[in-house]
Amino acid sequence: MGLIWAVVGALCAIAFLYVVVLMVRNTFAANALDALLALIEAGLVVQLVIGLAKLSDAPADLSKATWIGYLIGSLLILPVAWVWSQAERSRSGLGVLLVGLAIVPFLFLRLHQVWTTGG
Repeated sequence: MGLIWAVVGALCAIAFLYVVVLMVRNTFAANALDALLALIEAGLVVQLVIGLAKLSDAPADLSKATWIGYLIGSLLILPVAWVWSQAERSRSGLGVLLVGLAIVPFLFLRLHQVWTTGG
């Protein structure tokens, strides 16, 4: 999962910087940002599938409910932030998207902690 986390994390960083530029310029560019978010979301779907498949090799002390919860949670953060940002077409909406983009890599760290320490 390390490669997926690195690629999706890098895409989140690129999207984060792009949203910061949009906020500074006080504009809202939909197409390029939407495509980037869709690419990130596709990576999160791959992460979910691989993460569920890895459950058969899970450490004995792994909290499977926590693992699955973080996998699903990381998949839902960006769509919720995107819908919110579409409803609030301003800097505030972009700010919500920034928070969503920042949360996803932190969820990767938490997934790593859950896997290595069991919860």
